[in-house]
Amino acid sequence: MIAIGVSAGGMRALSHILPAFPEGFPMAIVIVQHVRCDAGDLMASVLEVHTVLPIKEADEKEPIHAGHMYIAPAGYHLLVEPDRTFSLSVDAKVNYARPSIDVLFESAADVYGEQLVGVILTGANTDGSKGLRRVAEYGGLTVVQDPESAEVDQMPRAALATAPVDHVVSLKEIGSFLVKLGGRDPR
Repeated sequence: MIAIGVSAGGMRALSHILPAFPEGFPMAIVIVQHVRCDAGDLMASVLEVHTVLPIKEADEKEPIHAGHMYIAPAGYHLLVEPDRTFSLSVDAKVNYARPSIDVLFESAADVYGEQLVGVILTGANTDGSKGLRRVAEYGGLTVVQDPESAEVDQMPRAALATAPVDHVVSLKEIGSFLVKLGGRDPR
């Protein structure tokens, strides 16, 4: 699984990254974008023009499939369960956000371990940095957008200061970098 966390500037960043993923990509891609609770399910319809992969909001108890993109619904934390399904939570906000990147990353690390790639992109807070540290602790691969290429650099900088990071990649290169992983360990 590739878990992507993004906040301010995220739609622009995702519109650069998502076109790189080819049909039949061998990993699931799960995205937490900080959005307002009343945003509805607009994000999937906006992003679907940028990818050939099926993309949708994640549903409660939905099985996670390789070659699909899932988006955390507005107003819900998205968690990965041990049976590799999603669960949704309305627990308190984490880092002022629901959905929270930390919540997804920590639960995904517990389930996927070294088969997880955690990616932090542009954003204006520190959400995701603790979750990325958990990804590293469980043997997963950690990737952070080069802060110089981020529309808002606070989230990438917080991740770099908090977690062991395997790769720092510019926005221009991150899509092709993730595609090259294709399930292999690039360390």
